[in-house]
Amino acid sequence: MTLIQEYPLADPAAGPYGITTGPDGALWFTLAHAGQIGRMVPGEEPTTYHLDPAGQPTIITTGPDGALWFTESRAHHIGRITTDGVITRFPVPSRDGGPYGIAVGPDGALWFTEMNADRIGRITTGGESTDVPLPVTGAYPSAITAGTDGGMWFTMNQANAIGRIDTASTTITTYPLPTEAAAPVGITTGPDGAVWFVEIAAGQIGRITPDGTITEFPLPDRAGRPHAITGDGNGDLWFTEWAGNRVGSITTDGTITLHDLPTPRSEPHGITLGPDSALWTALEVGALARITIPGQ
Repeated sequence: MTLIQEYPLADPAAGPYGITTGPDGALWFTLAHAGQIGRMVPGEEPTTYHLDPAGQPTIITTGPDGALWFTESRAHHIGRITTDGVITRFPVPSRDGGPYGIAVGPDGALWFTEMNADRIGRITTGGESTDVPLPVTGAYPSAITAGTDGGMWFTMNQANAIGRIDTASTTITTYPLPTEAAAPVGITTGPDGAVWFVEIAAGQIGRITPDGTITEFPLPDRAGRPHAITGDGNGDLWFTEWAGNRVGSITTDGTITLHDLPTPRSEPHGITLGPDSALWTALEVGALARITIPGQ
């Protein structure tokens, strides 16, 4: 049985957005509207850390150096916060680049997308950054993940494609999606060695193999607007439906199960496997939701 519990935050207007599990056994999340980074150990009260200026933090991930790294799409910075709350911020190479997605690469650096600049960036743990232009303009690169093939895979929201950048040569390859106007956003590497992504406009879950073969799985409600996707550690993928007020799971053979969230119009965004082996999602209404995985 899937049990969903919601944990309201102190500020309902703070705008929880991205979420990840830190190396300290805590959940770390961005508060996009409040300009803060949050930390919460399951079962305890959350702590928040203020950014100055606010900067609209978006996606957050654990870095190879044991700190948390996050993007600031409005301040055009990459941020770093240690597990004891010390914050450092680094400007992205392209002015007004609008960094959004961020993930650790196989080379020990962090790779990020620049939505406004149509570029893929790379930043070392020392804060040195470079970027590479995409072969198309107006692509709006969004989320990014490390593939099993040594490349970084990313969604190209407005180009309706999935991209791959080779971390050694920085060569970029693009793979157009079969469905027109699919608008892919969230992306993650699956337990089957393929990369999985969501199509927010088409209401589908997508899968792409290292050789570029794409399969799409329509959701029961095509208007649910899936947003983020992650693995659950048990061989399935879980995703959020921003407009459908649901979280869902998909097996690697395409079987989909949906679960309604308790609070109407809660607008789930980021999702991650928590330190307690449950899934956690950030809700726009100012809460975190815990989803018990069946069989756990």
